[in-house]
Amino acid sequence: MSKPPKMTDIAAAAGVSPMTVSRAFRRDASVSARTREKILKIAEETGYVFDSTASNLRSQRTGFVAVTIPSLNNANFADTVRGLNDVVQEAGLQILLGYTNYDVLEEERLIQQLLQRRPEAIVVTGGHHTDRAHRLLKSAGVPVIETWDIPEKPIDFAVGFSNADAMERLVAHLHDTGAKRMVFIGGDDNGDTRGADRRRGFVKAAERLGLPYELVSLGPAPVSMREGARAMAGALDSGAAFDAAVCVSDLAAFGALTECQRRGVSVPEDLIIAGFGGFDIAEVATPSLTTVDAHSHEIGRRSGELLVSLLRGQTDGPSPQQITLIEPTLRVSDSTSR
Repeated sequence: MSKPPKMTDIAAAAGVSPMTVSRAFRRDASVSARTREKILKIAEETGYVFDSTASNLRSQRTGFVAVTIPSLNNANFADTVRGLNDVVQEAGLQILLGYTNYDVLEEERLIQQLLQRRPEAIVVTGGHHTDRAHRLLKSAGVPVIETWDIPEKPIDFAVGFSNADAMERLVAHLHDTGAKRMVFIGGDDNGDTRGADRRRGFVKAAERLGLPYELVSLGPAPVSMREGARAMAGALDSGAAFDAAVCVSDLAAFGALTECQRRGVSVPEDLIIAGFGGFDIAEVATPSLTTVDAHSHEIGRRSGELLVSLLRGQTDGPSPQQITLIEPTLRVSDSTSR
């Protein structure tokens, strides 16, 4: 039985050092595309298999980034993870994903477990954590990025936006279109801190503009189309007079829209409806939904670029800013256009 090729054999055949071979397999940017292609071709022809475990032990690197998200079936968070993965995978890193189900205690447990595996960095969703989770992240000894939020005092770095400010801008726009009395359809404070921030922004804007309003709770997160329809049904049955419904997410807004259609309430002639999140469903709904696009993929991509820069210890140019603001975009559509 012939002996399997070694890294030194690949290095000799390619005319490079063994370290360059190792870096080529880890997609290190210091290796040119041409050299990497040559090394990988020789490895393929000789049947060489790179031992990433041994490499990581020697370099004291684990090769993965820990990530926590609230929901596995939310397209926005999926887009954020995809944007992050596109960047870190190119840098030779993998993602280890944890699912919190909007539960801060579950997030705390996951953070402890993930940190025990010695990740290169950790990315969490939101800037609200239990005291213990905050301490764990603060003392993690690796880069920490909080996403989808702009905490007052970031643990390390933050990439996101103010959900409250974005909702204030949406309410101001609806007021400018002639809305005189609004309802906010959203969750409670149990778990979804971003939803709570949006409700806070709604209340602040409505009170500043002197708009009468109602708050309709959807119950605990995650919010679905079903809850949105049920909340709209309750609001219509209550007899309350309102001409605008602002929803915590596009999913809730779509549910509210379908309930209006079932009851013969015309949108936008009788009632205008707006969502939040920039989901695909906002575009394909009839009428299409006005929404706030949070640029979820961009949040992930920018987080990945920041992480790679930090892990490579790049010192050329200015130091990374603690907060990277991703400005949301108000997408005005048919559901609010009279």
